[in-house]
Amino acid sequence: MDLANNPYSPSSGPTLAVLKFKQRLVFHLYSWTLIAAAPLLIIRWQQDHLLLTALLLLFCLNALLVMGFLHFRGTYFLKGRLFPLLAIMCSVYSTAVNGHIGLYWAYPIAVVFFFLLPLREAIASNILFLILLAVVSYLTFPEADVWRITFSLALTCLFALVSAWLVGKIQQELVRLATTDPLTGCLNRSQLSDLLNNQIQMRERYERVSSAILIDLDFFKAVNDQWGHLAGDRILQELVTRIRGRLRETDQLFRIGGEEFMVLLPETRQKDAENLANQLLLTIRSKPFFNEIRVTASVSVAEVCRGETWSAWLNRADQALYEAKARGRNRVEIAPNSPSDQAPDPSGQPAQATS
Repeated sequence: MDLANNPYSPSSGPTLAVLKFKQRLVFHLYSWTLIAAAPLLIIRWQQDHLLLTALLLLFCLNALLVMGFLHFRGTYFLKGRLFPLLAIMCSVYSTAVNGHIGLYWAYPIAVVFFFLLPLREAIASNILFLILLAVVSYLTFPEADVWRITFSLALTCLFALVSAWLVGKIQQELVRLATTDPLTGCLNRSQLSDLLNNQIQMRERYERVSSAILIDLDFFKAVNDQWGHLAGDRILQELVTRIRGRLRETDQLFRIGGEEFMVLLPETRQKDAENLANQLLLTIRSKPFFNEIRVTASVSVAEVCRGETWSAWLNRADQALYEAKARGRNRVEIAPNSPSDQAPDPSGQPAQATS
């Protein structure tokens, strides 16, 4: 097991990939919205519609700010919440002064809300938009047209809502499939570097220390050879159930190999992690698994050190795991701290950690 050579980088997690894709989508939507709104700004200014011109100017400036923030900072200007307000004001006022010409823009605006806003905010914005446009239509158009406008716009919102909801569900399922192990339901290695780097940053910024526990079942190949892979799979599933029964809600369990697991313990010192590791070891060996099969494990514990990378942190845990196997297995081994994180003794030499 060579975790230090993990091909995943901190920027390659599926969740982060989805976030970046959303940001690119939002950037392009704002770009096309700006291209569509800019000519209208000039036309309305030439027609002396000063209030509508001012609203369109604010709309275009907001689009430019959102695009600039996304490009240079990777964040949303005012979380994108100025867009629905300005879009509703522009569309409603344009309908009031221009009639059906202004109404044509209501339909794309209602749809785009579901691409640019969280689902609940998009629903709330569309309800407000629908009410205001219905009132303006009642004051502007014949009664028969009011009903056609209201119902057609409501159906457009409904279809967009259903599509956005389905896309969100598909996205959640794809992220789940990409980040979890299908057999055990644990997180997989695609999330490993991201989450470890988060804990390293917490150590560097706020002195919040985290620890990691590596668990490797002893002689598990012999179990598969003797009882078959189906039995081995059932043992792994029961093992995960036993481990999770000992963890807090904030702890995270990974499957990083065939029979190798890692527990990430936020804000946990090495001593507390060692106590938990011994409890897990006892939980694994205390009673037989499926078909009366008894299994033991080798376990290592490593507290994150100041200034080290996630791969160095895991490498120390990995070396301690090899040491546990070399010393007879079915035991817990503590990884020594890195030299840069060890306090010097009175002689000026780094203190040596004990296993």
